[in-house]
Amino acid sequence: MSQIDVSPVESPKDRDLFIEFPWKIYRNDPAWVPPLIIERKEFLDRKKHPFYLHGDAQLFLARRNGEVVGRIMASDDPNYNALHETNVGCFGLFECIDDREVAAVLFDAAEDWLRKKGRTEVMGPIDYSTNYVCALLIDGFQYPPTLLTSHNPPYYAGLIESCGFTKAKDWYAWWFSEYPEPAERLRKIALARSRKQGVTIRPINVKKVAEESQHIRTIYNQAWEKNWGFVPFTEREIEYMAKEMKPLINPRATLLAEAGGEPVGFVIAVPDINVAFRHMNGRLFWFGLPIGLLKLLYYKMKIRTGRLVALGVVEKYRRAGVAETLVLQVMDEAFKLGFTGELSMTLEDNVMVNRFIEAVGARRYKTFRIYRRAISGADQAAS
Repeated sequence: MSQIDVSPVESPKDRDLFIEFPWKIYRNDPAWVPPLIIERKEFLDRKKHPFYLHGDAQLFLARRNGEVVGRIMASDDPNYNALHETNVGCFGLFECIDDREVAAVLFDAAEDWLRKKGRTEVMGPIDYSTNYVCALLIDGFQYPPTLLTSHNPPYYAGLIESCGFTKAKDWYAWWFSEYPEPAERLRKIALARSRKQGVTIRPINVKKVAEESQHIRTIYNQAWEKNWGFVPFTEREIEYMAKEMKPLINPRATLLAEAGGEPVGFVIAVPDINVAFRHMNGRLFWFGLPIGLLKLLYYKMKIRTGRLVALGVVEKYRRAGVAETLVLQVMDEAFKLGFTGELSMTLEDNVMVNRFIEAVGARRYKTFRIYRRAISGADQAAS
């Protein structure tokens, strides 16, 4: 068998090959949504992405006979390890032909980079941190990915597991197709409970997105701090995310809960722009003409699906009906406008949240998985 060469991505040419490689993997996958190439370049730009202000990452390409056959990113987040008192690095952006040997050398390259950072364990797929796209799709392959969720061929799980990775945690995605009558009764009950606690719900102020995003960051970092895999958003990261999401925000679907004038909860739901991206093949311009941009504007008007991206309520108000009120109000608005969509992602062991989602008529239609593996020789290297 011909030799497989793995090398770090160091040149603009290799970066472009890294970004474009998925087109080879998914060329016959009708569910795949090509990413915007311009967005991928910015996401991987060390000078622009805020992750690099506190963390580090390295991209790798695998070649056989000069042809790219796989890619991977290794990332190191000191903030995660400091919070969880762990010594973990991550792999992400994994794409590979159906060949265990190629997968193995990619994981070994990522592991070697993390070993030199002093890490003793690797987990993933995680693109930088769990605040970005993460986890491997393990069922529901026939459905296109919604905004900021992953998609991959079914054979990836076998490749990863054959390389010694084991399950760390599963995440669920839920689909809402109708607004059931019991949900309306539950919304009234939850709203009454939250009002008794002096909680009010208001739409986000789109004219003050920067300020509102910092409110959301404060709530998120408090509400999620005890969840598995949590890593706090930095100020710069939430600014970056707000800039990315601002064109999609509808104030009727992005809500803040307040008590005594202080933010205590939030929900973010956005139209699924992936519906439009599916028609653009990754480009806004073709031959100097804004063909992709025109397609984006045309198909954006036709979007009738959305994704509930995030929900958070500070601990003091978790039994005050705030979370239920936020979710059900967004659902009510969405169905009035003729939208259906996804709520994701929820942890497999978040029993109360998962039961609530089922109770309001959603069905679990996708499962995602994070894997982990000990880094061989890491203890010796550290010593």
